[in-house]
This record gives sequence, C-alpha cells and structure tokens, in this order.
Amino acid sequence: MYPTQHLILGAIFSLLLLFLFPQIGFLGASIIILSTVLIDVDHYVYYTFKKKDLSLKNSYNWFIRKVTTFNNLPRKQRNKFYIAFCCLHGLEVLLILLIFSTMFQYFFFIFIGFSFHLLLDLVSETRHRDRIDRISLIYDFFKFKKLKFI
Repeated sequence: MYPTQHLILGAIFSLLLLFLFPQIGFLGASIIILSTVLIDVDHYVYYTFKKKDLSLKNSYNWFIRKVTTFNNLPRKQRNKFYIAFCCLHGLEVLLILLIFSTMFQYFFFIFIGFSFHLLLDLVSETRHRDRIDRISLIYDFFKFKKLKFI
C-alpha cells in the first residue's frame, strides 16, 4: 500500500477515533495519523542500506519500480520473491510499543497507528499473494533467506 493511501485511511481512522473517544484529543489523533504513515521509514532505511543512497526520491521511485515488477508477476511467482525486510513491521515492535505505553501515554497512540498500518498491509498483501509477510520480524528474517530478492 502506498504512503498516500496510508495517510488518507489513517486520517479517516484517526478522526473516527477522535469522534468516538474525544479524550484522545487533537494531539493523540495527530500522533495516530503520523505513526500510520511514518512506520514506513523502515522502507527508506532498507533502501539506504541496500543501495548506499540517501535520496528519498530515489528510494520512493525504487520501491515503486519493485512493487510494479512484483505485482506484474503471476500470483504463484510472487510467492518466491520478497521486496524488502522492514524492521518496524512486526508484532515484536507492537509489543515494545505496548510495554512503553504503560509508562508513556503517547506510545499507545503510536501503537494504535502502527497496528492500523499493519492491518492495512495485511489486507493489501492478501490481495497480491498467497502468503502474509510482516507479521513477525524473526519469522520474516529467516523466511527471506530462502526467497529471492526482486
């Protein structure tokens, strides 16, 4: 799913939460929106590590090309490839955020935003392949060793 889609759906989700739970406040709703989008910073980190290039524009274009190539493959072929290892996309990160949220309220809003983002990714992935990635960092790390990079 593209960042603009995450931003739009995250804003709708956040405003809905603000309407249902006004005690979240504008700051909490803003943190939820931002964290729904900014979790994807790990895509940029992956790109800079892989390509040794700090350009955000090049990173975005590189991922667009990779996703386009990936989506143009037959569905059965897609299961043999991976696009990137994303270090913030996993239950382990959610668990850490949940633990921190017991000490600092704002981490709970980040937890909500990350969770919503991962839910959107899960829905998107089920449309494009027969497997689900980015559930567990540990599982993905070992699984990606057996897959080809696209």
